[in-house]
Amino acid sequence: MVVDDQAMVREGFSALLNAQPDLEVIGSAADGAQAVREVLRLEPDVVLMDVRMPTLDGIEATRRIMASPLGRPPKVLMLTTFDLDDYVYEALRAGASGFLLKDARGDELIRAVQIVAAGDGLLAPTVTKRLIEEFARRPSSTKAPAPRLNSLTPRETEVLQLIAGGLSNAEIAAELVLGEQTVKTHVSRIFTKLDLRDRAQAVVLAYESGLVQPRR
Repeated sequence: MVVDDQAMVREGFSALLNAQPDLEVIGSAADGAQAVREVLRLEPDVVLMDVRMPTLDGIEATRRIMASPLGRPPKVLMLTTFDLDDYVYEALRAGASGFLLKDARGDELIRAVQIVAAGDGLLAPTVTKRLIEEFARRPSSTKAPAPRLNSLTPRETEVLQLIAGGLSNAEIAAELVLGEQTVKTHVSRIFTKLDLRDRAQAVVLAYESGLVQPRR
């Protein structure tokens, strides 16, 4: 589903995504309030969500979608015209799976949708380790309860720390001298134990709980 207050943006993104054999746009919305209603009605897998919109902005809309009674909330990919602005970090805390700049190329948009649909949040092409470090430096008003992290094994804790550092599964495997499939199993168990949807949530939790400290 595509959510943006500009009709040309909605229509352009929808046409691009619908042209892909493995993607289908099932709906659109012109503001955050309409987006919340349409998500409940249509139950999309992924929502492309603009940040700045009238009536209800994309961040609050994302919060409401994540708090809705849907059995499986969609992955939200935030669209922004500003790289590394405050809105991006608030969006991630609201439950978004990642973000993409509006001036990204068409192939980057398509790939970003596929990435968040697969559960690999925060790994859109424009997101770098610098983003993670900048995000981590910003103060948070909430702290994750320690007991959640205590459920992890020492190896799973190591894997979570490396996820928070922006490493891919292949890079984690090389760092820990493990098979990539073993790393995937660890990642899956981490998500299950901590009730996380994707890597974006894992990064947020790792920093906000104090498990990982940002480099200064």
